[in-house]
Amino acid sequence: MGISPHHSIDMSKSITDTLGRPLRDLRISVTDRCNFRCRYCMPREKFAADFEFLRREMLLSFEEINRCVAALLPLGVEKVRITGGEPLLRRDLANLVAMLSDYGIDLALTTNGALLSKYALVLAKAGLNRVTVSLDALDDETFRSMNDMNDKKISLQQILDGIESATNSGLEVKINCVVRAGVNEHAILQLVEYFRHSPHVLRFIEFMDVGMTNEWRWDEVVSSERILSIIGAVYPLKPIHSTYPGEVAERYVFVDGGGEIGIISSVSKPFCGDCSRARISADGKIYTCLFAAKGHDLRALLRSGSSDEEVRDFMREIWHQRDDRYSEIRGLASTSGEKVEMSYIGG
Repeated sequence: MGISPHHSIDMSKSITDTLGRPLRDLRISVTDRCNFRCRYCMPREKFAADFEFLRREMLLSFEEINRCVAALLPLGVEKVRITGGEPLLRRDLANLVAMLSDYGIDLALTTNGALLSKYALVLAKAGLNRVTVSLDALDDETFRSMNDMNDKKISLQQILDGIESATNSGLEVKINCVVRAGVNEHAILQLVEYFRHSPHVLRFIEFMDVGMTNEWRWDEVVSSERILSIIGAVYPLKPIHSTYPGEVAERYVFVDGGGEIGIISSVSKPFCGDCSRARISADGKIYTCLFAAKGHDLRALLRSGSSDEEVRDFMREIWHQRDDRYSEIRGLASTSGEKVEMSYIGG
């Protein structure tokens, strides 16, 4: 029998890995498809029109995803984030949101925002708490360069309208911008000026070497120090405390009261020591690191007639054996192998 809605969870059964890190956050990819071709995630050269995406029967069903979440809640999971690919491409996603919201957990979604105007209200009514929108520029030329968008039907304004729709629907909104040297550094201040004095938290992310296809190079990383210096030269900032253990973004507020920004320094200042996240791919594999080479097959277990307790024990054992700290040892020979693509497990 699964966990009932609003079930009281015994947190004394929370688990830790080999480095003493608890399991707190679960990210679930519901599709490997996307309507963008962002060069840092799904470059068009690798994900062309003839690319073979997962067939529907290879995806976890909503019921299977719900079962995974139910199995992980007693192990310490407090937050669930729905990702992709682009999760809003998954049909009837609000049904999954409604299932998961019954647990009373913090429920969020990451999206490129292109379909957000269409779905924000129904997702909010289903129980979604928050959305994070990826937005890497405020001019059309850079926007299309970063996203490699040939489809003129999707515009920058469509993303901004989606953010407004989400806000009007009662969703908390964060904005994520991946910064690449020589590509969109100029967008840093533009984004700051646009979102200052808004209710949204704007976060800048160092360009990461996720997966094997984004042709990552050290010289394309704009460090968090550089980002802060660009902003601080115009709008002075002061640091503030994190809101919870394991928070990935360093938080800052504008001295003049203009709001908050965050910096995710996964390259220059790795945060592996506090990482509390597990990820489930669209095809039902559980990964214990964003940079992992392989996952553990949950789908086969779920479809083999295993009990909920057997599923929970499987996940418990995986986490107990976890020793990932890729970003702390980046560049060593042991980190030079294959890595799963971000489009399979989300950011």
